[in-house]
Amino acid sequence: MADSVKTCQHLLLALILLPLILCMHPDCVMELEKEKCMEKMALDDPGSDPEYVCRWMWDNLTCWQPARIGEEVWMPCPELFQVMSEEFNEFVKVRRNCTEDGWSDIFPHYIDVCPFDDNKTSHLGKYYVSVKALYTVGYSTSLVSLTTAMVILCWFRKLHCTRNFIHMNLFVSFILRAISVFIKDGVLYAEEDGNHCFIHSVECKAVMVFFHYCVLSNYFWLFIEGLYLFTLLVETFFPERRYFYWYTIIGWGTPTVCVTVWAVLRAHFDGIGCWDINDNAAIWWVIKGPVIASIMINFVLFIGIIIILVQKLQSPDIGGNESSIYLRLARSTLLLIPLFGIHYTVFAFTPEDVSKRERLVFELGLGSFQGFVVAVLYCFLNGEVQSEIKRKWRSWTVNRYFAVDLKHRHPSLASSGVNGGTQLSILSKSSSQIRMSSLQAETPAT
Repeated sequence: MADSVKTCQHLLLALILLPLILCMHPDCVMELEKEKCMEKMALDDPGSDPEYVCRWMWDNLTCWQPARIGEEVWMPCPELFQVMSEEFNEFVKVRRNCTEDGWSDIFPHYIDVCPFDDNKTSHLGKYYVSVKALYTVGYSTSLVSLTTAMVILCWFRKLHCTRNFIHMNLFVSFILRAISVFIKDGVLYAEEDGNHCFIHSVECKAVMVFFHYCVLSNYFWLFIEGLYLFTLLVETFFPERRYFYWYTIIGWGTPTVCVTVWAVLRAHFDGIGCWDINDNAAIWWVIKGPVIASIMINFVLFIGIIIILVQKLQSPDIGGNESSIYLRLARSTLLLIPLFGIHYTVFAFTPEDVSKRERLVFELGLGSFQGFVVAVLYCFLNGEVQSEIKRKWRSWTVNRYFAVDLKHRHPSLASSGVNGGTQLSILSKSSSQIRMSSLQAETPAT
């Protein structure tokens, strides 16, 4: 019993990956099929066509459509077996006969013809647990590093510029994405013995709306980074502040519109469950379309920027031999990949049922560390940021040294009513006067 419960808990993790691999927990498959069948049964009117003696029927696996007496109804193996086995054959079917007494027993039985791999469930559960552990570590690392980077960029005024403001918005989008993932996990897996596919609460749907908004905003700010850098290289003079206003509208406003439209469509046409399963492809493209468009445009901008960099590095004004030029180009390219999210193009245009496991590890596992890489490259290893931190550290060290030295040399002054800030200001003024007098003394008379 304990092993069965553990296996079920492992399989529950599969739903976090549904937008990528279109795979779901078996209970969720049956629940969705049941809800669809119940809707058809509710709309069925027995008096409309009395010839159909056998009405809609749900046998806990398949929804059987109405039939006349003597008719045979053939149905493919339930979708449940497609989830549970890799050897699923869509041409294998089972049948029921419509008799005067109603539906006959099923023949052949599901177990006899529909493939079922019990080992797959255990292996799949362990695989999902490993992936969840990987992206949990990745998002946690990114969250800490990005928060630290935000504090640094906000604290030092000399780092306040349009370029860093765009970086800060990108950092915020990564932070929100990590937080939304943790919130979604907490809501979907709040109860260990519960199944999230039965959740229909408004709070759960609101969490999914927030999650999709954060993910979409993250993609759009990756696009803004590429657009800003491309504009910076192409145009010599352009009003950065006015551009930043439009960048903000695109980065935060466009996802708001897309997610709002998606939520309205889901509420009216596909309001089943917690909105974490995307069966309706047309509605899902409201979010998936802008994501793929931003990835595609960013890839084009990336190629354009690489071409511009090649031209600039080959300019005669740039010193160095050919090897150093290619080295700088390679370094610039590697720095641009995490900033633009170019790695998302690997699976962006492939069908979602192709290379499911590879896509899962690449986009969820490794993608969760993207925020950490961006924070390291564009904040912690940034020369401007490092020099500002060193300058502040030297200033703090010197002020602390003079404060301690003043306290030891003039204990009466330290114990008097004059505070430390006044002492330091007096000391800095006297030091400036001493330096000015020494410079005047060293200057030869003309």
